[in-house]
Formats: sequence, C-alpha cells, structure tokens
Amino acid sequence: MNPETLPLYPLPVAERSLTLWLIGDGKPGHENQSLGLAEAMQRHAACDIYRISIAGKGGIVGRIRAVFAQSSGLPKPDFIIAAGHATHLALLCLARKHQAKSIVLMRPSLPLRCFDLCIAPHHDFPNKPTRKNLILTRGAINRVQAGEAPKTGKLILIGGPSKTHGWDTGAILDMLAKVTEGGGWQLTDSRRTPQGFLEQARMRLKGLEIFSCQETSPDWLPNKLREADEVWVSEDSVSMIYEALSSGARVGLLPVPRLKPDSRVLRGIDELVETGYLTPFSAWQRIGQLRPAPEALNEAGRCAEIVLGR
Repeated sequence: MNPETLPLYPLPVAERSLTLWLIGDGKPGHENQSLGLAEAMQRHAACDIYRISIAGKGGIVGRIRAVFAQSSGLPKPDFIIAAGHATHLALLCLARKHQAKSIVLMRPSLPLRCFDLCIAPHHDFPNKPTRKNLILTRGAINRVQAGEAPKTGKLILIGGPSKTHGWDTGAILDMLAKVTEGGGWQLTDSRRTPQGFLEQARMRLKGLEIFSCQETSPDWLPNKLREADEVWVSEDSVSMIYEALSSGARVGLLPVPRLKPDSRVLRGIDELVETGYLTPFSAWQRIGQLRPAPEALNEAGRCAEIVLGR
C-alpha cells in the first residue's frame, strides 16, 4: 500500500470522537479562524474541542511552558490547530510530544515543511505553489455560516487604521448617513476602531443601533451575520469582509484611504469587487442597491472536509 493512502486514524472517523486542541494568542481574528475550522470539523464528525491560550505570555520559552502546563491532563489530541505567529513553535512542540497532526492557519513564519498542514488565504501565496501540505482559501476561514432562515438584518461592520489603510472618520460618517437613511441598521466596531468614533456616530446617525465590540460576546457577530440580508464593511477590515461573505448576505464596501495600494491584501479585495462578491459604495450610489454575491463562501466547511478526508 502506498504510504499516502494509509488511514490517518487508528479507527474510522465515525467510530470514535476526535480530539482537537486549539492554541490561541488572544487576538479575536486568530481565535475565530481556529474555532471556525474546529467547529466545521465538528459538524462533519464527532469532535471534542479543547482551547489552550498563550495570551499575555511573553517570549518563546514562556509560551511553550504555558501550553504544556495547560494541556497537562487533557485527552491525547488527534489534531492541534493554531493561528498567529506567536503560536507556531508552541504548536510544533505539542504536536511532536503527542504525535498529533499540526495545522497552522495563515502563512507561517517557519518553513511550511515543519507543519503537517497549512491552510492560508491565496493572497498569502501569490505564486500559488503546489504542495501536499498546503490548502489555499479565498480569504481567512471563520466561524460564520450562511443561515437557512429568512434574512432581514442590516449590519454595519467598522474597522480602523491598519498597515494597509488609513482612516477618515468624517468620510465614513458621510457615507453611513446615506446608507442608513431607510432605518433598521445596527453597527458594531472592532478593536482597531479609533476612540470616539462610536460617540460621533451616535450623535450624527439617529436611529442607528450601536453595539461596541467590547460589550458583545464572541457569538454575537456570527449570529447577527447569520440573520443579515445586507452588510456594509469598512475596507480595512479584511476578516470582517470574509465573515460577511460567508453569511450569504449582500455585502457593500466602505472605502477608506489606502496606504499600500499594491499590497496582496488589497489585490484580494479588488478581485472580490471584480468578480461580483462586493459592491463598492460608489457602485451602490449608481445602482441604488447591493448586488448579491455569486455564492456564499464556505471555506471552513470545505477545508474541514479535506482535513477529515485525508
């Protein structure tokens, strides 16, 4: 038998629960990627999920000690999943100790050959290399699923300044004043949103419901997106863009100043516009509506099937 065709598990997947360990660095975007894959695997097979955190742990030695201490006594893992550069060495150390499969999300800081599997957005690998341990996705995977119930929600997702984008509060509020004229909209921010933005939005945009990300639970946004028919996202928040597209909603794009117009992240956003997944604010002004995407993204589900199929 070819070694590549040998079964991955000692028992068929359907006959026992798989054990998944997730290593998190405390950053919501990274945590949601790991949870998105784990929850998608759980929808396809019986899985027990355990979370290990290195949030606030400084230095390589401190992080490795933290994951060994927190994992002591946990059931032996089949897979260990992690996102964020700070998690990479801890992931490899745990996987080697327990002879588990290591899955890293997004392009790692270490060579790909160190990991059993890397799942990353295609814009992280613009040359699109062909490797057995690499799965390329359309954007970062996430926890959001397209709901089957009728969609009526109207949601606005606001980011903030980043490596690729600047910020213009006045311009954002001007656009939101036009977008929210019909009423019924809800808005939430992110940890990068400039201080004072929500207060300015409350003063200018009457009737808009505002929810600070500091006051909502981790499940609030995935649940809201599942119910949303229309979503507007500020262009700087790449993770929110892909979460909105995963919900099956019609998605509009609020422009903010671009600092690195040739960056691979922005090339990915421009591709989404060109292929009809996103409606830019300028196009919305011309046609008066958000266009439906060709399809709802389900990269977490697709990747979960590939992982379990192997």
